[in-house]
Amino acid sequence: MPDAHDMLFRTLADPTRRAIFERLCRQGEQTVGALTSQSGVSQPAVSKHLGVLKHAGLVRDRHEGRQTHYSAQLGALAPLMEWTREMAGFWVSRFDDLEDLLKRMDQ
Repeated sequence: MPDAHDMLFRTLADPTRRAIFERLCRQGEQTVGALTSQSGVSQPAVSKHLGVLKHAGLVRDRHEGRQTHYSAQLGALAPLMEWTREMAGFWVSRFDDLEDLLKRMDQ
């Protein structure tokens, strides 16, 4: 699996990071403070998770005065979506082969 896939899987494997990313996808741009108030973890922990998400290209930050606003970058999921499509095609083919085998065995 290419390094981009590995980084995205590792980044999204953490439930707190995944929850932050999902919240940004659903609710749009938010500040660190808003994300912290909804996360159940400390502000330094949220900031650290946001740094990992940013490094993976999953979020973008925008500075406005003393506040930093974060938004999800859905395009960064494209490699994972392609990988999922490939794997789905692989399994569909396998199930078709299994169905053919079972039909031959029934005859």
